[in-house]
Amino acid sequence: MQDTNNISRRKFIQCSSTAVVGLGLASSGIAQTDNLLGKKRSANDKVVFGLIGCGGMGMANANNFMGHADAEIAAVCDVDSSRMPGDIKRITDKYGRAPHVFHDYRKMLERKDIDAIIVGSPDHWHALNLIHACEAGKDVYCEKPIAYSIQECKAMTAAQDHFSRVVQVGTWQRSDREFTDAIAYVRSGKLGKIVHCRAWIADGTRIGKKAPSTPPTSLDYDMWIGPAKMVPYQSNRVHWNWRWVLNTGGGLTTDWGVHMMDIALLGMSKDQDLVMPTKVSATGGNWALTDDDRDAPDTIEALLTFGNPDFAMTWSVLRDHPGKPGHGTEFISADGRTVRVWRGGWMIIDADGKEIPKVQADPVPTSHWRNFLDCVKTREKPRADLHSVSQTTICCHLVNASLFSGETVKWDKSKMDIVGSAGKNTSAYKRAYRKPYVLKMY
Repeated sequence: MQDTNNISRRKFIQCSSTAVVGLGLASSGIAQTDNLLGKKRSANDKVVFGLIGCGGMGMANANNFMGHADAEIAAVCDVDSSRMPGDIKRITDKYGRAPHVFHDYRKMLERKDIDAIIVGSPDHWHALNLIHACEAGKDVYCEKPIAYSIQECKAMTAAQDHFSRVVQVGTWQRSDREFTDAIAYVRSGKLGKIVHCRAWIADGTRIGKKAPSTPPTSLDYDMWIGPAKMVPYQSNRVHWNWRWVLNTGGGLTTDWGVHMMDIALLGMSKDQDLVMPTKVSATGGNWALTDDDRDAPDTIEALLTFGNPDFAMTWSVLRDHPGKPGHGTEFISADGRTVRVWRGGWMIIDADGKEIPKVQADPVPTSHWRNFLDCVKTREKPRADLHSVSQTTICCHLVNASLFSGETVKWDKSKMDIVGSAGKNTSAYKRAYRKPYVLKMY
């Protein structure tokens, strides 16, 4: 079987992501536009986008929207000017005019001709970017994982509800055939009673060692750090590599867990309202990739316990993956049959380990990006609605909360909160924002 560990974002890019942002204050001071009314629009209406985050997944998503005649990228924003020229050229070549360029995303949000925002900033900026966009009456296509903490997840969904925004999260596996086929098969009951789900990713990434240095003149490092703790600049801890740094990301548990655990949760649920665990316990650490500046754990084993239905899910950041892709999700039935799915395919395996014929479901009618465009116009719920993906994201943060605290963490879905004090003292649950940044809860 093909090892797909390195085919991490095969449908997008293999380049580094960017630093993005502007100030995120208690009140954005953004003028609300007519978009705040959330009215249905004609199918022929053009959706005009502003992009927060050049040089990475933000522009990869913009490229997907640029493939649709009813979408237009009108403005871009980044706090590192060196990341912007290539994206500006692509947009200029596409539309015959250059996009408007911003350093502070709040200034971009003041434009009344912009309908929607693509959030492609690092994880620690997603919450402020999205909340301020909602305040400005913009719909949002937000990269995953949506938030740096559980508290941010709740603040973001509250803002979406308060301002009646359409928000699609970039968990595009929800629109890919192999995953929708596997989910449909599990939901059909043909695999029987599911007692165990597995989700995993292999992680061998090194970011190397670098001494603190002066940031390049192209980068506004203070703005890049934003609400996170101010630490000395290191060139190996910013673009792309920020995800392996706990001050700005959650390691591969949030970066990839939000993909692979999402498939397990969808398969075990009836719709976008996902089942959530009652308790989570995790162990792991930086045990393999020593002498490196990353501080996100390279080895993790987590157990998530569910009720109604009763099953267990394991999440693993692996050191090896014999006979399997470097990432994936499995559903294991009471009689030993397994559905395995990964980026590139899916299979059904009987109790003796032999592959058996699959049954395909009807394909999803549109791409992930087309689905968002359509929902902006109809005001319907998109395929990866923020509320749904926030449940998956919280599961990822519960793993980190258990790992960081060394405690078993209990969750109450009816209250959407941790039960008791275990895990609440971790950054996965809540972080102190650096002044003057403030996370607003509607």
